[in-house]
Amino acid sequence: MKEYKVAKVREKDAEATMNAMAQQGWTVVSVTYWSCWWVHLVITFVRET
Repeated sequence: MKEYKVAKVREKDAEATMNAMAQQGWTVVSVTYWSCWWVHLVITFVRET
């Protein structure tokens, strides 16, 4: 079974977030650029449970 997680992070924090999640066994599925008042990236992760 797969488990998914979505994280909204600031662009400057994206690399650190992806590296931290990778250490926990998560893999990036997609990255979407999102801008409202601030620029954010919406990152979708997946891992086997």
